Amino acid sequence: MVSFKLCISDPSSGKTFQKDVKDNMAMPFIGLNIGETIKGDSFDIGGYEFLITGGSDYCGFPMRKGILGLRKKITIYGGVGFRGAAKGIKKRKTVCGHKIHEKISQINLKVQKQGAKKLAEIFGVAEEPKKEAKTNSIIV
Repeated sequence: MVSFKLCISDPSSGKTFQKDVKDNMAMPFIGLNIGETIKGDSFDIGGYEFLITGGSDYCGFPMRKGILGLRKKITIYGGVGFRGAAKGIKKRKTVCGHKIHEKISQINLKVQKQGAKKLAEIFGVAEEPKKEAKTNSIIV
């Protein structure tokens, strides 16, 4: 039984939506790599196209592009898996490979092509009205 938590980010609205997929809806993700695209029709978000930007496994280790295999301990300066410290500091960290497999628990997706309906409508989230900027005026 394969299940993933999808974190779908929408750059046009700046919001992120979450969706759990299991079994038949999760199967199209198996074997895909970071940087590949997938159509939303395979998991009930019709008309959309998504870019796989990363994820994490069941223990919370992040996926990193360019790593083969399930997990590796690598020495890194910065980037995915390590924020970096002072200039020139390296650290040995554990990261996952770039291929999606059964032990991945979260997949990060980015909208590449918009569908007919907005994601907020699909997920049933009410959009908040934009707040007006407050001005600090002094009345004398």
